[in-house]
Amino acid sequence: MPAAQKNLSPLCQLPAGATGRVWELKGDENFCQRIREMGFNEAALVTKISGSTTSLCQINGTRLALSHAAAMNIIVEKLPSAAR
Repeated sequence: MPAAQKNLSPLCQLPAGATGRVWELKGDENFCQRIREMGFNEAALVTKISGSTTSLCQINGTRLALSHAAAMNIIVEKLPSAAR
């Protein structure tokens, strides 16, 4: 399915309270490795709690704060409310 049909956006653009599935990680190898170690693996579910310049997210039962730049490099597929 083309990316436009999957409702993909950077994590920083996910509305507060919404859940998304990590679709793709962008950035250099070091960034991708560090973010994967924090639980942001492709297909992981992440809920954005709040934030715009800093995004507070919950992933695998842990809350993490990410900078705007980091959240821009995590591409998520927004899930419908019923799919959570």
